[in-house]
Amino acid sequence: MASTRLVAVGALVVVLVLAAAFLATRGGEQAAQQPAAKALAEEVVIGTTDKVTDLDPAAAYDFYTWEVLSNVLDTLVRYEPGTDKLVPALAERWEVKDGGRVWVFYLRRDAKFCDGTPVKAEDVVRSIKRVMKLDRDPAWLVTSFVEDVRAVDEYTVEFTLKKPVGFFLALLATPPYAVVSPQYPEDSVASDATWGGPGPYCIKEFKRDQYLVLEANPHYYGEVKTKRIVVRFFKDATTMRLALERGEIDIAWRTLRPSDYKELMGKQGFKVVEVPGSFIRYIVINLNMEPTREKLVRQAIAAAVNRPELAKVVFMDTMEPLYSLVPKGLWSHVDVFKQRYGDGNIELARKLLQEAGYSEQNKAKLVLWYTPTHYGDTEADLAQLLKQQLEKTGIFEVEIKSSEWATYVKQLREGQMMLALLGWYPDYVDPDNFLTPFLHSEANKWTGSGYKNPEVDRLLDEAVTLTDQEKRAEIYRKVQEILAEDVPIVPLLQGKLYVVAKENVGGIKVGPSMLLPYYTIYKEAPQQQ
Repeated sequence: MASTRLVAVGALVVVLVLAAAFLATRGGEQAAQQPAAKALAEEVVIGTTDKVTDLDPAAAYDFYTWEVLSNVLDTLVRYEPGTDKLVPALAERWEVKDGGRVWVFYLRRDAKFCDGTPVKAEDVVRSIKRVMKLDRDPAWLVTSFVEDVRAVDEYTVEFTLKKPVGFFLALLATPPYAVVSPQYPEDSVASDATWGGPGPYCIKEFKRDQYLVLEANPHYYGEVKTKRIVVRFFKDATTMRLALERGEIDIAWRTLRPSDYKELMGKQGFKVVEVPGSFIRYIVINLNMEPTREKLVRQAIAAAVNRPELAKVVFMDTMEPLYSLVPKGLWSHVDVFKQRYGDGNIELARKLLQEAGYSEQNKAKLVLWYTPTHYGDTEADLAQLLKQQLEKTGIFEVEIKSSEWATYVKQLREGQMMLALLGWYPDYVDPDNFLTPFLHSEANKWTGSGYKNPEVDRLLDEAVTLTDQEKRAEIYRKVQEILAEDVPIVPLLQGKLYVVAKENVGGIKVGPSMLLPYYTIYKEAPQQQ
């Protein structure tokens, strides 16, 4: 998901663990995590520099909005918090028929919306068909795979797929497959909707770019550790860190500066939780603009970029160089950009630009876009260093522009940006999710790149139907080679994320989707004297 997910990419987390002490009728904490003698606070405050786009799973396709939706909606299956294990959620069990083309899900009977209305099969069908009908950015996660979905009876849902999909359960754990309140309109997007769904939390108040208040769903079939979650939106990392140190927030999550993490790791009263995963950074290139319409120019950009310098100077080595869209550590990864272009290869970049007809007297003029807070305060530094690296050729001339995240996403989708800095958090953990959303012509419209390659489409379509992992890997390696040739995107970096919390905060369990489940979080209340 780009970090529009954008993303992404992996998959959605919506699972509950043991109840908070204030819900005595729902049981206590595990002794290993929460000593019985310690009471829990009813409220936890989370700070972020990120922003909400559309509070509607039919339109939202960015990391933070997916995180909010994962805490207020529910899906048929979900990831157990902090793991890559898919477990039952709204569905108690399921069957697979017709060689993997038909999936039948049997719903639990105790799932309810915030108003107490039971969740039935028709709610699942309505929610998913609404995503398909509105056909916004995340719809491809459904329309690329699902031929039909229907209610067999009140508590049974049947999916018919276009073809067998080995990672269909992982897809079902993403927000486009989530059940939403019947109040969501059928024919339009509800960007500021607070109706939510049958998830662990209900949206009580939302003031865009200022705060979000969530309260535990009293009808939720699972257990929630904290009654109320308040999210505060900050304009920059400096202000958020100050709020954390003053005790105004309990958790700082996406994104402090790399130097903040290093300093807070050793500071009394705080803890830094490292989040594993496959977060990647990259540049999307617009193929419908001059001069980036020319492949030689795009290849020159790939050659001029110096990834180790970006990792060291901007991110203090909290990220590492990435030479493909498929991250290191995931099967089928190949360092295709390193093999073909190297790092900071100015000589090669100049040669390619000269072949394209550019020179010191006839420069290739680029416009590089970034968004100031969505990925943290380092973005301006990243853009500036990239400008310096490209201009070392003596032939590239780079102008830097920026816009806030909601505007940025719109401009990107409409193809208004020549070069756009983005990040990706997986919708589901599979190489397909690091290739199809960017390169398949039916899935990459959100990038605004205009990239279309029938051979890539064919290969990606074929890979989805295969069950042999090595055969799939062979196809994905070939797609990565084509990526390095066509260069609609330049991979830059991959790395980890970090959560900073007060020492008395626990239950922070971020899984491979890199979304933070709020319902597992708890805070020990101050002891009464």
